[in-house]
Amino acid sequence: MQQRIPNVLKSSLRWTGLAVAGLCLSLAAAQPTSAKTLRFAFQGTLNALDPYSLNETFTLGMLGNVYEGLTRRDKDLSIVPGLAESWETVDPLHWRFHLREGVKFANGNDFTADDVIFSAERLLAEGSDLKTRIPADSVWKKIDDHTVEVELKSPNPILHYEWDTWYIMDKEWAEAEGAVDPISARDTNPGPAAFKANGTGPFVIESHEPGVRTVFKPNPNWWGTPEHNLTEVIFTPIAADGTRVAALLAGDVDLIDPVPVQDIPRVNSNADTEALTGPELRVIHLGFNQIRDELPTSDVKGKNPFRDPNVRKAVYQAIDIEAIKDRIMRGLSTPVPLLIANELFEGSGDFQRWPYDPDAAKQLLADAGYPEGFTVGMDCPNDRYVNDEAICQAVVSMLARIGITVDLNAQPKAQYFAKVLAPGGYDTDFYLLGWTPSSFDSWNILTNLAGCRDETGAGGPFNLGGYCNEEVDALAEQIVVETDPAKRDELIHQAYTILTEETSHIPLHQQSLVWGKRTNIDIVQRPDNQVLFYWAKVN
Repeated sequence: MQQRIPNVLKSSLRWTGLAVAGLCLSLAAAQPTSAKTLRFAFQGTLNALDPYSLNETFTLGMLGNVYEGLTRRDKDLSIVPGLAESWETVDPLHWRFHLREGVKFANGNDFTADDVIFSAERLLAEGSDLKTRIPADSVWKKIDDHTVEVELKSPNPILHYEWDTWYIMDKEWAEAEGAVDPISARDTNPGPAAFKANGTGPFVIESHEPGVRTVFKPNPNWWGTPEHNLTEVIFTPIAADGTRVAALLAGDVDLIDPVPVQDIPRVNSNADTEALTGPELRVIHLGFNQIRDELPTSDVKGKNPFRDPNVRKAVYQAIDIEAIKDRIMRGLSTPVPLLIANELFEGSGDFQRWPYDPDAAKQLLADAGYPEGFTVGMDCPNDRYVNDEAICQAVVSMLARIGITVDLNAQPKAQYFAKVLAPGGYDTDFYLLGWTPSSFDSWNILTNLAGCRDETGAGGPFNLGGYCNEEVDALAEQIVVETDPAKRDELIHQAYTILTEETSHIPLHQQSLVWGKRTNIDIVQRPDNQVLFYWAKVN
């Protein structure tokens, strides 16, 4: 069984300062002449190695070099066999997965059905950030050591769409290491699985210093056939854009993500480097706290202005998305009307963004009872998405023109996610978030970003602001079981119509991928922005 995404997707600084010089020396450590080392730098950090702690593309992509799911996605993002060689639907409520034999974890333990059952239980346990990967009421049964059956309460044609990033863990190893329970990204005591990894994938992690340096080595016992020629990967986070680009230009790293859009000409004009660009499926959006009776960061007391759709629409119409595209993203973004990338929903062309109109925004605020505006706090990461802090600063400036004063709290992603996600108590009134649906399907959006939730996150776990419309929830329940594509698209269309009319969130844009690399590096750049070393070669 394979599921394809739409074909349209196939489509001179120097180092300064002692700290930078020290980093240079560590990255440029001498290697044997036969070594093929890939030195990779990302703007953010790789923290916990527990594959269930944080549902974030970068973290899951890094761990996808070490761990594997029952399914994989190939270079074109088609679903292909992974740890499951094949599968079939016995009937609409029963799926059977035939597991690959002869597979071993990095420590030598055999991969069996027991590991799949254990991983399903661990995925749904308290502390997991990936609970929506499998239905909470599904029943998992071991048929034999290499066969697993899943019993569902209702049909689910997209059951396995997200399983390439649901990584299977070694039951025996987890029990021995005291890592049976997942530890949330918020927990100050991250647990053993945060510092060690034991997967079945093409690489192993030789060493890991959270936020500093992680060294990957090829797994000599991997069951697959390597397509890379690497002997080592050294990952080092470099937060500062200028420093990261300088490292690439100086030859101290081989691959960086991202290249600031304003630095693309510099990277391309250097004889030994080039920018690798392409479309990304991630949509950047703004969200509002709609679940609380009062906004803790606002001067409005006794009520929540974001519960009024007129206020939400006013914020939307105060944002000049074309200015963000032209001045901040340098043209490398695509404004979108929905929370999903245009390529992933054929009906997206039926929707339009609310037009930029500050006068209309002021009138909407006045109609809602806030003619003078109000104050509110805003949370934003500063090292997660392309120009994320600059986008937030622009929004702050634009909202000031209609009387809304925003106190911006921009911080590194580790602190940001710890604050705004469920373990942090959804502590945010107004926020910027990026989302790539791991199933490449609208149900993921409707459930994760717009599903009604409680204070613990039950329901829509990444619906940070707590938007809730029971009709949308009911449509999502129909969508997940509907097997007729036309009927399913109509239900999705209805749900997006409600979200648009109510201004549940503010979709901003799809950002473009811009990696920088040495010209002697070949690597596959997929629209999901996972950096997968097993397709990399050093020439």
